[in-house]
Amino acid sequence: MHEGDGRRHHPSLGVIYNVGKRKTVVRCFAGCSDEAVLERLGLRVRDLFDGPMGVRGDGPRRGGARLSLVDRALLAAGLPLVRHKAELGRAVGPARVVATYVYRWPDGRREGKVVRVHIPHRNGHEKHFWQERMTENGWREGGFARIPFRLPEVVPAVRDGADIYVCEGEQDVLVACRAGLVATTNAGGALGWHADHARWLRGARRVWIVADRDAPGYRHAAEVARSLRGLVGATRIVQASDGKDLTDHFNAGHQVEELEPVPILDDHYSPEFPHVADRVVP
Repeated sequence: MHEGDGRRHHPSLGVIYNVGKRKTVVRCFAGCSDEAVLERLGLRVRDLFDGPMGVRGDGPRRGGARLSLVDRALLAAGLPLVRHKAELGRAVGPARVVATYVYRWPDGRREGKVVRVHIPHRNGHEKHFWQERMTENGWREGGFARIPFRLPEVVPAVRDGADIYVCEGEQDVLVACRAGLVATTNAGGALGWHADHARWLRGARRVWIVADRDAPGYRHAAEVARSLRGLVGATRIVQASDGKDLTDHFNAGHQVEELEPVPILDDHYSPEFPHVADRVVP
């Protein structure tokens, strides 16, 4: 998994079979997201299950298997059900660290950090991420506690009734903050959100989940929305008007009010908030 990111490594990939859930579990103990591991192996989430993923009961089908809520949303948006890795060509330079994102407890104590690495290729760059945790002896490689990004800003904002934005990735969070929003995310990519993250948003008046415009992004948004049920006043699931993510949205000159509802998912998880002219009005 890590040979090309410029670091020395010990074996870090674990694979086990969960009999009860009838699925294979892969886990990178160096802190890589499950999504990154599967992509490197040429697999999809559905490949880990013995049977087809889907929902119980009647509903649309594809290839004989019932479509999940997220699959229906992807089809409604005209997006593929899986994300295909771009053909970047051969590497043309060494790996370099382009950003470091520090995760802190509400009192400011450092818990962990995510390091973002780019490897230049002929047709773009390949992204790698690794995690480190703070110990009494300093930073050590490996995962850290499941806490949301920018907790010192998020906790008081929840208490004060401000809207909270959940993005997929630290870069989008920082872009949102520069636009004057209170935003957060989880470490570990699209498959990294957990109920432990959700509990920090308990009591929020309203949470806006900004989905990346692809299959992992929609699945991440749906998981966040499910985890927040019963914890927050309302949720909305939105996406960029142009481009893939919130960074693209703002770079294209759009305002936050121009984020668009994600088809099917937004209606499913926020029925109490009707659309106004098919646009989002915070």
